[in-house]
Amino acid sequence: MGIVNVTPDSFSDGGRHASTQAAIVHARRLISEGVDILDVGGESTRPGAAMVGEQEELDRVLPVIEGLRDMPIPISIDTYKPSVMRAALAAGASMVNDVNALQSEGAIDAVLGGDAAVCLMHKQGSPDTMQQRPVYQNVMAEVGGFLRERITALEVAGVARERIIIDPGFGFGKTIEHNLELLRNLDALNAFGVPILAGLSRKSMLGAITGRDVDDRLVASVAAAMMAVQRGASIVRVHDVRETIDALKILQAVKEERR
Repeated sequence: MGIVNVTPDSFSDGGRHASTQAAIVHARRLISEGVDILDVGGESTRPGAAMVGEQEELDRVLPVIEGLRDMPIPISIDTYKPSVMRAALAAGASMVNDVNALQSEGAIDAVLGGDAAVCLMHKQGSPDTMQQRPVYQNVMAEVGGFLRERITALEVAGVARERIIIDPGFGFGKTIEHNLELLRNLDALNAFGVPILAGLSRKSMLGAITGRDVDDRLVASVAAAMMAVQRGASIVRVHDVRETIDALKILQAVKEERR
């Protein structure tokens, strides 16, 4: 999954693809590099991020989705707002990637009418405060329990399990230790029988471990993506598509040789 941030303030690439044309050019480059899914977002959810109004978010993402809908690549809309979900799906998106796990009022209804995939992410707190003092008694049990509850809620509402993806939410209300515990035990989430999405690309935990600034975390991001896939992730959400694909090709070749 390649990241297309149509935002001025995302933690890694904020402002680089903020215009419609720049975002479309970036997305086409990711397609040429072999991306499988494009994740288009119009509101940053980095720690400390300010909220964006509904109309502003629509104005950012809809022209990009419309400009890409003829491409042979599924488009995901990265939003927690039901109105943006509906408009994006109508414009050509085929997946909703929600950091709020479809908990907003009307969010489940927004995806009920079609067959779009939905990604349910765990977070603790809200973006403006989530990294101040995250606390868990048992991070794996609490994240897993939340995701189980959300899967059940969607199924009860009428969303088929085959449409559901889960994301433990690396960096969303978690310390470095919490993130590492989740990565070490990521394969435990396979018990839910749905695909796992892992988003570790360029995140602050990688900077804390390596001492590298956000623009110098390519190697760490690729390594983290490799580890996530080895531990059961079906989708990795990344900034650096070409490099991640090359690494995953090596991993796949080694797995095939062992068989």
